[in-house]
Amino acid sequence: MEVVVHDGVIREKPSTPEEARKFIKGYSESHAATIGSVLVTNVKSGARKEGWDKAEVYFHKIPDEVVESLIEEGDVFYVAGGLLVEHPLTSPLVEAIVGTIDSVMGLPKSLTEKLIKESLEEP
Repeated sequence: MEVVVHDGVIREKPSTPEEARKFIKGYSESHAATIGSVLVTNVKSGARKEGWDKAEVYFHKIPDEVVESLIEEGDVFYVAGGLLVEHPLTSPLVEAIVGTIDSVMGLPKSLTEKLIKESLEEP
């Protein structure tokens, strides 16, 4: 599970072009944080391990034509906060990422690996 937090507001997937436009324009010359959680269950032992991860993304100015192109393509409607840092139109506009790209995209690898190892260590 992952959500985007911007200006203290939790953002899930945008449901309308207007909402997507508001979300994406809000990131322009600003930043957003992604908060994701992972739950691992060892089906053999029943051991469950959970954790959460946070990353922050800082953006340069996002031009209106980029916003409109992203909305027209439609992928923004399938991701938390309409946030697509890996997209060819937005990746050049990312100033910095504090954390890892896999965390921003929804599955923090190091946390997942850690939880899997911990769940395997339990009897």
